[in-house]
Amino acid sequence: MTTPCDPEELRSLFLFEKLSDAQLTELCEQGYMATFEPGRVYSEGDRATCFYVLVEGSVVLSRRSGEDDVDVERTSQPGVYAGAWHAYLGDRMPQTYNNSLRVTVPSRFYVLDAEKLAALMAEWFPMALHLLEGLFFGIQNTQQAVSQRERLLALGSLSAGLTHELNNPAAAAVRATSTLRERVAGMRSKLGMIAAGPYEKADLQTLMQLQTDAADRVAKAPELSPLEAGDAEDVLGDWLDAKGIAGGWDIAPTFVQAGLDIDWMERVAAAVPPEILEGAVRWLNYTVETELLMNEIAESTTRISTLLGAAKQYSQMDRAPYQTVDVHELLKSTLIMLARKIGDGVQVVKEFDRTLPRIPVYAAELNQVWTNLIDNAVQAMDGHGTLTVRTAREDDQLLVEIGDTGPGVPAEIRNRIFEPFFTTKPVGDGTGLGLDISWRIVVNRHHGDLRVESEPGDTRFQVRLPLTPSTSEETG
Repeated sequence: MTTPCDPEELRSLFLFEKLSDAQLTELCEQGYMATFEPGRVYSEGDRATCFYVLVEGSVVLSRRSGEDDVDVERTSQPGVYAGAWHAYLGDRMPQTYNNSLRVTVPSRFYVLDAEKLAALMAEWFPMALHLLEGLFFGIQNTQQAVSQRERLLALGSLSAGLTHELNNPAAAAVRATSTLRERVAGMRSKLGMIAAGPYEKADLQTLMQLQTDAADRVAKAPELSPLEAGDAEDVLGDWLDAKGIAGGWDIAPTFVQAGLDIDWMERVAAAVPPEILEGAVRWLNYTVETELLMNEIAESTTRISTLLGAAKQYSQMDRAPYQTVDVHELLKSTLIMLARKIGDGVQVVKEFDRTLPRIPVYAAELNQVWTNLIDNAVQAMDGHGTLTVRTAREDDQLLVEIGDTGPGVPAEIRNRIFEPFFTTKPVGDGTGLGLDISWRIVVNRHHGDLRVESEPGDTRFQVRLPLTPSTSEETG
């Protein structure tokens, strides 16, 4: 229901109290009074067509968070305003409502069309309008610049970590290859000595069989603790000395690492004549060393391949921005990329529900969310504690929970941590945009939800994502 407005009634509202009589009269000519019954006045995301000023009644402003509307303000204060108050920016920004407005009792508003509001502001307050525009776009540009810098800093940190992680297996492969070349040369020399030595054909056949058996045992060798390995080396070293084999203490560790014990060595001693036992043992030692070195090279190159695969998964290189993925693959690639930053002092616990379906997401953007949350968790624990990454299903949503055992988020700032530029870190250590970016990616981009539950020793950031795509993504 609409009615004409009274200039004197508008003057009673704090928003208009400093306007002139002529301005108040023009406001009444351009706008009108409207009464709304309890219910919704406008919805977030709709085209912003009107500017609303409360005259009497009670209003609730809310923002969309996942599948829920979260109330951000309740008031009965006459003069509060909402709606198309960004109309003065024109087509330089999307003119949509950035919240939802509803009334809880019959409420009366002064209503002004968005285009008329923009025209009046340009006419009445040109200097203030320029200041407001500068403030709005200045903050927006600053946020974008700092956000870009934070992304570059994160990329630099990840690149340094990846380079370090790649360097270790690459260096190990180079060392193993160099040593392998020496062992192969030794084997060639030993082969020449065997060919010229007093070996019978049957002894050579036996030695070849033992060589094959030794190579097979290397792949199946049990993992021994340092104490177990030391005891086994002492026993085997004593056995080699007793058999008159010089330098047995240098040979014993290689055989123990390959899983070759006294019983197997006794088979060797029983299979060849005593006069050729030492040559046979040294020949077998070259064989075992060669197998161990090839295993080391294989493990190193596999590690490099794994790291490169994780980097490709993390960056989503050569992949569509919006795709259906297994969220566990995204989490695993992020953990691998952050392994150096996480460090040895943090125990990583993965509680993955592998029955969860693949979900449609912007994968690269979600990896940025996991990076921010895991990085914050590690910093909160100061490099020591337990990092828990858990997935589960909650109704029609997929839950990803990043937990840490740090001191927790104080209750007095818990409702501010997702605000842009808000940070508890020392100056220079953080921009205050990590959680804000994460919130925008989860809530605005994926229509999900991001929240925190915290107490000392147990902080959990919970990301909830829809299992099915939104209508806009299906059609877009």
